[in-house]
Amino acid sequence: MPSDQDGVMIILSSPSGAGKTTLVKMLSELDNFEISISHTTRQPRHNEAPNKDYFFVDEKEFNRFIKNEEFLEYAKVFSNFYGTTRTPVINKLNNGKNVLFDIDWQGADQIKNKNLDYKLISFFILPPSKEILFERLSNRDMKDKLIAEERMKQFERDVLHWINYDYVVINDSIESCYSKIKNLIYAEINNGSKDYDVNYIRKHVEILTS
Repeated sequence: MPSDQDGVMIILSSPSGAGKTTLVKMLSELDNFEISISHTTRQPRHNEAPNKDYFFVDEKEFNRFIKNEEFLEYAKVFSNFYGTTRTPVINKLNNGKNVLFDIDWQGADQIKNKNLDYKLISFFILPPSKEILFERLSNRDMKDKLIAEERMKQFERDVLHWINYDYVVINDSIESCYSKIKNLIYAEINNGSKDYDVNYIRKHVEILTS
């Protein structure tokens, strides 16, 4: 049975290329914060280590997890599956660890709908502009401009889900974005005051989607 000593679930989502994976890694350096490692059917990128960044599995293995109802959440993103297995997450939370999730809006919705008895804080990360996002996507080990363009089309759809998150943070610089998220997490955990302006975020979303 969950108690006050349990850890907190912290979700970071963003459109592709907005920086959530880097931010999750930075937050995981904090005391008592651990990343929930996802399973995926996609191939590793050149800078990724199996069983550290992801558990890389084939579709047959992934479908076995689905059939056995082992996933807390899973989703298909750009032709590949991603999923979070339940048992490791619950074990970490029960041991007082704060668990970080690097997942998209589909996975975030599934975790929220599970109504687990643990505190959940959700963040949606946005780029400062569409131009900067396209530049980041084009530079991120993506020699094929078509891939970057496909992700920009997906961005138009993904950004609309910002409204379902507790907080939206603009990644204008990775350090300041990290600092904002960290301060909001600690304010939530300790019932402190929160520096957050939802009207500013709403205006920024209007600019991004115009």
